[in-house]
Amino acid sequence: MLRVTTRNARFQQWQALLTNRAKRHRAGEFLVQGVRPLTVAVAHNWDIHALLCRDSAALSSWAQGIVDKVGVSHFVLAPELMYELGGKQDDAPELLAVAGIPDDSLDRVPAGPDTLIVVFDRPQSPGNVGTVIRAADAFGAAAVLVSGHGADPYDPKAVRASTGSVFCLPVIRVAGPDEFMAWVAAIRQAGTPLEVVAADERGEVDATDYDFTGPRALLVGTESRGLSTAWRHASDTVVRVPMVGSASSLNAAMAATVILYEAARQRAQAMRDPVPPRGPGPSGAGA
Repeated sequence: MLRVTTRNARFQQWQALLTNRAKRHRAGEFLVQGVRPLTVAVAHNWDIHALLCRDSAALSSWAQGIVDKVGVSHFVLAPELMYELGGKQDDAPELLAVAGIPDDSLDRVPAGPDTLIVVFDRPQSPGNVGTVIRAADAFGAAAVLVSGHGADPYDPKAVRASTGSVFCLPVIRVAGPDEFMAWVAAIRQAGTPLEVVAADERGEVDATDYDFTGPRALLVGTESRGLSTAWRHASDTVVRVPMVGSASSLNAAMAATVILYEAARQRAQAMRDPVPPRGPGPSGAGA
């Protein structure tokens, strides 16, 4: 146990993990804030590099259990320092973790006859990234890919918005359509007919009329500009969320959540009552 009472060099390194994306990825570390995210990270055997504890009389049974289970170096920080790192407005957190960032390897994505993955292109909001990861986890997706230089999935705001789901499935950054489609081609060559299905308000097929029961990659465009031309060309089909009100479009994270729910509903129904596929077929249909 090491005690930190001043804003020394080590503290400044942790502080940089909060706001500096480049330093976060150069160090290969990010900060985990919140009881549920930290609990989920430990439950999924995430790579924890250090634990930061608030200097107080005694840790709660929850925090002490985390410290005992993880068994890595832990630091005791003055309450005002924990407050600065905790991202809270009311009080200093009891416990934080410094966690490792895994490799951005597409080999981590499971590929099979029922694979469902989400690709979020150039997201602007860390909160939206976390929400999409949370929805993907909730509705059975196998992985989330974040394309382009958008919001960082390991930004503390994204981690908190995911409520720990970032630790439950692979979250991988890819450069753009070329890298992703090369991987898709390899997957198809290996025998998995993965269909790339983009979501856009100008899509030609309602999501409720499209067959999501096979291997699918759901592409969600950037919040402000939607799908780029390159991604639209990469997609086999473009679906839309059917709407009846005056709203012309949905937030990117909302649209992804709605379509992921529809995919989960179809898959559950197919398991209960198998029927022939409906809608466009894999890898040859669409726009």
